[in-house]
Amino acid sequence: MRPLDPRLLRHARAARGYVALTAALGVLTAALVVAQALLLAHTLGNAVTDGATLAVLAPTIAWLAAVVLVRALVTALQERFAHRAATRTVGELREQVVAHAVALGPRWLATGEGPSVVTLATRGLDALEPYFVRYLPQLVLAATVTPGVLLVVLGLDWISASILVVVLPLVPLFMVLVGRLTQGRSEQGLASMQRLGAQVLDLLAGLPTLRAHGREHGPAARVRSLGDAHRQATMGTLRIAFLSGMVLELLTTLSVALVAVGIGLRLVEGDLDLVTGIAVLVLAPEVFLPLRQVGIQFHAAADGVAAAGRAFEVLETPVPPAGTRTAPDLRTATLRLDGVGVAGTPDDLDLVLRPGTVVALTGPSGVGKTTALEVALGLLRPDTGRASIDGIDLADVDPASLWAQVTWLPQRPVLEPGTIAQLVGGDEASRAIAAGLTGLDAVLADLPLAWETPLGRGGEGLSLGQRQRVALTRTLLSPTPLVVLDEPTAHLDAAGEQVVLDTVRALRDAGRTVLLAAHRHSLVAAADDVVRVRSAAEVLA
Repeated sequence: MRPLDPRLLRHARAARGYVALTAALGVLTAALVVAQALLLAHTLGNAVTDGATLAVLAPTIAWLAAVVLVRALVTALQERFAHRAATRTVGELREQVVAHAVALGPRWLATGEGPSVVTLATRGLDALEPYFVRYLPQLVLAATVTPGVLLVVLGLDWISASILVVVLPLVPLFMVLVGRLTQGRSEQGLASMQRLGAQVLDLLAGLPTLRAHGREHGPAARVRSLGDAHRQATMGTLRIAFLSGMVLELLTTLSVALVAVGIGLRLVEGDLDLVTGIAVLVLAPEVFLPLRQVGIQFHAAADGVAAAGRAFEVLETPVPPAGTRTAPDLRTATLRLDGVGVAGTPDDLDLVLRPGTVVALTGPSGVGKTTALEVALGLLRPDTGRASIDGIDLADVDPASLWAQVTWLPQRPVLEPGTIAQLVGGDEASRAIAAGLTGLDAVLADLPLAWETPLGRGGEGLSLGQRQRVALTRTLLSPTPLVVLDEPTAHLDAAGEQVVLDTVRALRDAGRTVLLAAHRHSLVAAADDVVRVRSAAEVLA
């Protein structure tokens, strides 16, 4: 676990300026600490030894107050920019992690990385804030204030400086020992949180099915055990933090006490003047303070550092090179799959998708229909065979130029927050025509705000069938020449199925190409061409 991982500066631009600002403020803080100690020593020393009056000491006290005020302002400035940098850095890393995970494709996400990326991009990276706000500033102060103050003490009293030099290495030694133990605890905590997040996400995704079979309470014990594991990992980290904080406090207190005893004995003997003695006594704790704070804040930042390390692992996972050729116009181009196979499912698939036709993929559940759609969309590269458009391999096509011509409707429609009108798009007249074809007009008739009805994330506020009608209406109004439907009649009753059939016919009548995965016979019968997707076992048989 590096104190400052260079990859953080490479991937987060906001962190670069913040580190430079923190270094500059650290140097300024070191100068202010020394100035404050020397001014305080001269004020107290002159008052005791020379009996100086308040009027004589007034200029020195004024300078001391000014230094204290400036030091407070520097601390406030550091805090302000720390929060701002933390927010921007977390936002940059979160955006990069999500974008990179999408670029890695569904096959990588299907290996179990998907839920862990969701947990990392939400709660995991939020733990970076203590690192920026508390740990990193103290780390910079340890690199500036500690050596600077130690040099000043050496110039004032070499004996006290020698004592500090001897005992000072004990602090980072204990910090390293504690850090090694904390690193494992933090990694365990992040792993347990990712497991808990993945389990909960899977549970939420399958909750309707579990409720339909009366098994919704079954996973409760597993989720509870994962929650307990995360709690124990967190409490273990806190236990180490408290114990290590006590050790560091005891060590630094004894070290400063050694310096104080030496100064006291030499003051009694007359070998040291009072001003120098006070200055060294004030500066001695400042030598240890940044290191103590680094040790204390290390535990608060450890979770964030572990999350950042996991984010860097995702970002450094190589992405397959994307094509650069512009995709042909799908209004006239033909998409072909020749002998395509993806990890055994599907296997040896041949498909020809001509412009203006409806092609249905059939086969039992789990055989790979959705996978075949992903290959056709360029989301997956086949392990065997070839996917092409007018003879151009899909691997050589720029994905953005292809996806701009495609409308994809998955089994569960993805609806962003907004009003129904905003989600559907189009003008008022075209919306009314499309809504009549999909049956959305009947849904709107029961809503007080009709088209202006606000929906939450994922279409919250509507039933699953109503969300399907919204998604189908948006599909009709989209201008893309190719429409891909993945089990559009799943979870729908007979009336909903008829809506889908009418939508497919309307798309074909408009001259648009439709590729769909289907189970129901009525939807298969509406297709111009039917392709059966076979598994590797069926091909061998």
